[in-house]
Amino acid sequence: MDSCIQELEFSHLHIPVTIKNKFLVHPSSPTPADQSPHHSLYLSNLDDTVGARVLTPSVYFYRSSNDQTKNRESLVLKRLQDALGEVLVPYYPLSGRLREVENGKLEVFFGAEQGALMVSASSSMALDNLGDLTVPNPAWLPLIFQYPEEEAYKILEMPLLIAQVTFFTCGGFSLGIRLCHCICDGFGAMQFLGSWAATAKNGRLIADPEPVWDREVFKPRNPPVVKYTHHEYLAVEEKSNLTNSLWETKPLQKCYRINKEFQCRVKSIAQGQDSTLVCSSFDAMAAHIWKSWVKALDVKPLEYNLRLTFSVNVRTRLQALKLRKGFYGNVVCLACATSSVSNVMNDSLSKTTRLVQEARVRVTEDYLRSMVDYMEVKRPKRLEFGGKLMITQWTRFEMYETADFGWGKPVYAGPIDLRPTPQVCVLLPQGGVESGGDQSMVVCLCLPPSAVHDFTRLLSLK
Repeated sequence: MDSCIQELEFSHLHIPVTIKNKFLVHPSSPTPADQSPHHSLYLSNLDDTVGARVLTPSVYFYRSSNDQTKNRESLVLKRLQDALGEVLVPYYPLSGRLREVENGKLEVFFGAEQGALMVSASSSMALDNLGDLTVPNPAWLPLIFQYPEEEAYKILEMPLLIAQVTFFTCGGFSLGIRLCHCICDGFGAMQFLGSWAATAKNGRLIADPEPVWDREVFKPRNPPVVKYTHHEYLAVEEKSNLTNSLWETKPLQKCYRINKEFQCRVKSIAQGQDSTLVCSSFDAMAAHIWKSWVKALDVKPLEYNLRLTFSVNVRTRLQALKLRKGFYGNVVCLACATSSVSNVMNDSLSKTTRLVQEARVRVTEDYLRSMVDYMEVKRPKRLEFGGKLMITQWTRFEMYETADFGWGKPVYAGPIDLRPTPQVCVLLPQGGVESGGDQSMVVCLCLPPSAVHDFTRLLSLK
């Protein structure tokens, strides 16, 4: 394997976790929700896409400090709980619940028994028993609280924030978070978590920037104007062998650390094949991953049309629509590149990269408005996976910088298990206290066992 690419291994283990206590955390002082028994909040169609109807899981690991006081666990829990109560005042929507109103539209509502859920837990293991803490590991699932018999993708009347604190025998602990994607996108989540962490660290409320709701900015036009086809949401019949390859086998979660030098090399190859191509490193890497994935899976039939989708942050592309600083809602739009199996396999890297680049550039404010109106007219009820690979980019999130609750940066911050949706590829930053500013990224995706060798070879440009 290329020295610039490292296949990462994680331990296959069982983590015994004992749930000790569950309790709701409410805003520590009155909020607008307390002023009316029927207070509710509007969610935009960007918040209410079918893909946002999830509680996004992530986990943060913290090593033990020199503070080995007898009641350290209760002090850690109290600091997190008190700070959460403080930040839930300006971020009070996270103490509410979701319900459907007319035409299946979601809104946030409030009641007496609501609040964020905190869970305290313990494990008989030490952090060092968990293997490499820089690689997302499906074995960490017990560190994220789920209700017994919880339905997949259930979000209605669920806590919008669930936080499990698990203490290990070494004195370290994990913070497992499930945060409702309908309330915030990745950048909004970082804003909220940064406020929670800063409040815990400083012992007083810090909400900078001040959170802004303002979801009405993205209300659909009347009448709706759908100007684009929006291939990313079209229902496409799965006529390829992708379903059999990924859903009917037991896919493996594989992770690869790719250094900055290799990322630059892939971009250089793409641009060298076409001197008129102006692309980002993401464009080239996304194209390279897509080509490697399709070839390794040996997708058939060759004439079948595939889709590559990825989220684009539209904040910097808004001109007519003005967002106030501190807006933490969803301002992402799916971009979609399409191509036949044959072309993805056989076209040059530059040609496939251009497809990705054109899809990214196509996401303008006008495209976003069209997508909002499309949701108003169509309101898709289920995720469409036909011929699709979805790349989720976490590399621009300051997950490590924002998560210092007073115990230093986490050893790891990020997702856990991709296997429930095996057509997702996640790009993670190489972070943590030992990263030293390393600009490598970690590529995580699911592969059937039979495709692992070929994918690894192709990804390495072999």
